[in-house]
Amino acid sequence: MAGSRLAVQEQRDLEEIERALSRDRRLDRRLRTFSLPPRRPRVRTTMSLLALSVTLTVTGIVTSEPGVIPAFAVVWPVTLCTLFRLLCRCASG
Repeated sequence: MAGSRLAVQEQRDLEEIERALSRDRRLDRRLRTFSLPPRRPRVRTTMSLLALSVTLTVTGIVTSEPGVIPAFAVVWPVTLCTLFRLLCRCASG
């Protein structure tokens, strides 16, 4: 089917569908959000999260404060994700 052209009626039907889709504002907004570039973690942000994680770890070990453990549980996965994304970005060039 490579190189085959649409029949006149199929072309009209396709144009009608495209007009209907272009009038849908919510679909247009959703499609535009997909075209945004993904946010890349910055080195400063990643190092700050890493320093905060280490600080929370040391504080949790030294003081045994009950509030430090949930704080570390929130910060640590975010730190790992940003660190991983940063390393992938550096490795890809």
